[in-house]
Amino acid sequence: MIDRRPFATLGAADHGWLNAHHHFSFADYFDPKRMNVGALRVWNDDEIAPGTGFPAHPHADMEIITYVRTGAITHQDSLGNKGRTEAGDVQVMSAGTGIRHAEYNLEPVPTTLFQIWIQPNRHGGSPSWGAKPFPKADRSGRFAVLASGFAEDDGALPIRTDARVLGATLKAGETIAYPIGAGRNGYLVPATGRITLNGVQLEARDGAAIQQEETITVTALEDSEIVLVDAA
Repeated sequence: MIDRRPFATLGAADHGWLNAHHHFSFADYFDPKRMNVGALRVWNDDEIAPGTGFPAHPHADMEIITYVRTGAITHQDSLGNKGRTEAGDVQVMSAGTGIRHAEYNLEPVPTTLFQIWIQPNRHGGSPSWGAKPFPKADRSGRFAVLASGFAEDDGALPIRTDARVLGATLKAGETIAYPIGAGRNGYLVPATGRITLNGVQLEARDGAAIQQEETITVTALEDSEIVLVDAA
């Protein structure tokens, strides 16, 4: 089953400095049919104005993955971590028992990103943060694992949940397949471009919840950049 969620139907909140669209119920947006897909709880499509951002605030017991689409985001947290994550790069924060962090766009242009929250396998644990570049050329024509809770996924940023965050870039006309697996769930968004997912057409920034589909096939109708979460 593919549940297409057109971008125009997403929850929206324009705060001036932040223009956010919510694939799942979040903050003031509530839809009982869009609470989660398996352990995947949040997928926010954010545009952050230059010189603005999220001041320090707390999190606990959540795996928070940030996929930067354009611009860059600068992170600082209560553990003393600091870092700038550029377009094409990914950062992961395991909130564990609790962490405070701030995220700012210190660039002269807007920053766009996906922020993805996945529920951890268990509560508690020491909080942590990490970031890594993932060149788009390395995921050309295939799904590359960006963050993972599985030890066999060498090179991926670690998360504390039975899930993977994957990225791919496709040229128009290319097709790739990915095994979701029995009893698992997926959520896919083309960051750019236009695709078909098991025959269902998706425009850029549309979402698709994937359930009861053990294998997915993606065909690019135009050059596309794709992000997929495979979760329990």
